Amino acid sequence: MFARKLFLLIVFCVSFHANIQADSLYFMPYENKQALASLIQSFKGAREHIAVAIYSFTNREIAKALRDAASSGVKIQIIYDKSSNLKNTTSTIGYLAKYKNISVCTLEGLSAKNYNGIMHQKMAIIDKSLLFIGSANWSKSAFEHNYETLLVSKNKEFIDKALKTFKIMYKNCKPY
Repeated sequence: MFARKLFLLIVFCVSFHANIQADSLYFMPYENKQALASLIQSFKGAREHIAVAIYSFTNREIAKALRDAASSGVKIQIIYDKSSNLKNTTSTIGYLAKYKNISVCTLEGLSAKNYNGIMHQKMAIIDKSLLFIGSANWSKSAFEHNYETLLVSKNKEFIDKALKTFKIMYKNCKPY
């Protein structure tokens, strides 16, 4: 019975991941439920790796989906903005950093004369085959109250470019 349920869950997750349209564009707050469901279901369908770069991440539902993916063996790397998350008591950084298979670090933007830039990306790359990118931070407000965008793409050129950028950023990241 357990094996059958596990098989059906795997089939569902793989088919969901495969059935995402080549490109989907969500506009929040109008399509917040669809955007959030797409992101969470994609994390649930991940098989090997999730790379995340996110400025502000306070949404517990998204954090739990990442935690669950990690507990099933998916390797997860998350880059948080240093200034936004170390002083934000509602950030998910401490919550996710404690889980096996989740690697968390912080990054600042480039230095200017009297200013350090910020790491303002909002993207996730799943299994090197699916890219989520847009203006939305991963917060309740971003999905439910703000005017934000979230683009989902299977475009290989976009994914490769995002992965290349992620790797450069991750190399410069400071472990949490």
